[in-house]
Amino acid sequence: MAGPEFLDTEQGRKLAYHRTQGAGPTVVFLGGLKSDMEGTKAVHLEAWCAARGQAFLRFDYSGHGESSGTFEEGCIGDWAQDTAAALSALTTGPLVVVGSSMGGWQALLYARAHPERVAGLVTIAAAPDFTEDGYAASFTDAQWAAIERDGQVEMPSDYMEPYIITRRLIEDGRDNLVLRSPLPLPFPVRCLQGTADSAVSTETAVRLLEHADSPDMRLALVKGADHRFSDGPCLGLIEEAIVDIMGLET
Repeated sequence: MAGPEFLDTEQGRKLAYHRTQGAGPTVVFLGGLKSDMEGTKAVHLEAWCAARGQAFLRFDYSGHGESSGTFEEGCIGDWAQDTAAALSALTTGPLVVVGSSMGGWQALLYARAHPERVAGLVTIAAAPDFTEDGYAASFTDAQWAAIERDGQVEMPSDYMEPYIITRRLIEDGRDNLVLRSPLPLPFPVRCLQGTADSAVSTETAVRLLEHADSPDMRLALVKGADHRFSDGPCLGLIEEAIVDIMGLET
């Protein structure tokens, strides 16, 4: 496979991306925290869209994958800027935005800011407001002390090496919360969530479902699926959700 192309943003960041030309709406994949566009779901959906003749975009946020910067420099707002820049420069027309984990939060931020571009939204183990409801809410006194003293703290992960969580990530996250104020999503939304997910709870998925205002929003709980949501049956469910939103037959 050919290497990525790169987009220079107004913020001076260089974003790596792969784009597949095809019919609209364009399917856009937004990955999770510390994930990159070479993950199973992103690559699978690219091949699936190519086989259908469907336009598709995957990219790395700054500090992720092959894009510029380091993870520790970034925050939710930076990655929202990256998303807006990539979708503005690299896509035209309506979008079906597929957001996984932190990418689900990014998808919601993009949809709130640019509802006119979004034909539909698919979330996979969406993690809106996780910096506040996950990290900040669970920090011990010692971890808060480390944040104050060092500007960062190391947090374990069940799915990869530990995360370095910075004060900036926490503080910026508070400026980008989506579950504390109205969240209009005037298009179809399909939310997928595994019951064996140790990173994002089913309660989070239900909270998003109850909070958002959408004319057609559904949540599917998949018994035994974990946070990766990337085995064969789960990938099939993602495909089905996209097709459902586009109103097409498989």
